[in-house]
Amino acid sequence: MLFELNRASRAEILAEARQIAGLALPMMVAQIAQVATSFVDTVMAGRVGTDDLAAVSLGASVFITAYVTLMGVVAALNPILSHHLGSRDQRAFSHDAAQGLWFGLILGILGGGLMLALEAPLRHWLHLPPEVTDKVMLFISGAAIGMPAAMIHRALHAYASSLGHPKAIMVVSLLALALNVPLNYILIHGLFGMPKMGGAGCGWATGIAFWFNCLALLAYVSWHRNFRDNRILAGLAAPDWRRFIAFLRLGVPIGLSFFVEVSLFSFIALLIAELGTVVVATHQSVLNFSSLIYMLPQSVATALSVRVGHHAGAGDYKAARFISGVGMLMGLAMAGGAMLLVLLLREPIMWMYSTDPRVIAMGTSLLLFAAVYQLTDAAQTIASGALRGYKLTAVPMLIHITSFWMVGLGLGMLLGLTDWIVPRMGIYGFWTALVISLTVAGLLLTYYLARASRKRLHRDQGILL
Repeated sequence: MLFELNRASRAEILAEARQIAGLALPMMVAQIAQVATSFVDTVMAGRVGTDDLAAVSLGASVFITAYVTLMGVVAALNPILSHHLGSRDQRAFSHDAAQGLWFGLILGILGGGLMLALEAPLRHWLHLPPEVTDKVMLFISGAAIGMPAAMIHRALHAYASSLGHPKAIMVVSLLALALNVPLNYILIHGLFGMPKMGGAGCGWATGIAFWFNCLALLAYVSWHRNFRDNRILAGLAAPDWRRFIAFLRLGVPIGLSFFVEVSLFSFIALLIAELGTVVVATHQSVLNFSSLIYMLPQSVATALSVRVGHHAGAGDYKAARFISGVGMLMGLAMAGGAMLLVLLLREPIMWMYSTDPRVIAMGTSLLLFAAVYQLTDAAQTIASGALRGYKLTAVPMLIHITSFWMVGLGLGMLLGLTDWIVPRMGIYGFWTALVISLTVAGLLLTYYLARASRKRLHRDQGILL
């Protein structure tokens, strides 16, 4: 269970931590920049009014569910490309990197179409004032336009990170964030002849920013000298449907794992809509800040999928297990710091999102729950990333379904909307279930990573279990 860390010197652990950090830090900045787009949307919409904040909350829930799910499917490219590099199969790497662009484009078109198709049933589901519902749909329409670009960007993300050059991703993501702020302001307030959309304008700004992100990153990797030996467009050919099947075989379980996690939060937003716009707006605000902090362990997880993938592809399972352990230590240390940050700064955090005293009062209470689950959320995230490096995705998917849907969503509905177990707890019942579900996922995934990595280590050494 110590991932061989007890057999390593302090210098070896620190050396590997620096390797992981060198890959994770630029990706963390890039991911924070991407999530900060949602943060900016939430803050700017909250300044317009509570109704606009609620509309952005619900629209973003639909968009984030689709985006993160498809992002998980495209994330299959990370271990696939890393294994090719580890086994020194340059031809396979070039082919799959280029095919990833087609793969991302097709998934993005399907995802955007699905978002648009969901608008009609959502109108019947949401019991909100008509003007709020209209803003939700307008937000979704704008965000859907950016979905193809978002998935191509994730394919480029896998290509650049597997080569160990994540700074390109960071630079372009920061530029996209900078673009998103004025776009939000223009579309919210209807400047320069644009229609005044209110909070819904944030969805259209997001869609435009994703296209910038995609095209700018493609231009960067096509021009910069760091990629001259592996130009992604040099290997571009007609779509290879057989490779798409291989991508899906590994990517669908990852996408489903991502879906059940993010849908837990999104479904909660939809289920609590009947509790009023104040509750919805508060839930979104706390969730948005928690998503920013989540980028810390998520960046380590992405780095581990690359580092573990390189060594697993080369057959060096001892190094792969050791890397997993170092990554877990790093993630838990960062999560501990994040927990203290949230506990100490709850009220200032909520003031960033809203001046409504009702939102601030409820939000400071919900941030206690967010602080509590930082450690277990980091554990399950990092363990999942390491397991992707081993190309192990089916069992993590089942663990996520059990933890997030059966425990998180099922228990949340019982605690939050019924009196079957305890008196109805409302939004606090859902967040209690979140803490429990993330704890279950963290324990199970950490155990599975320890067991699976040890099994491969022993197999590599010819030891019978």
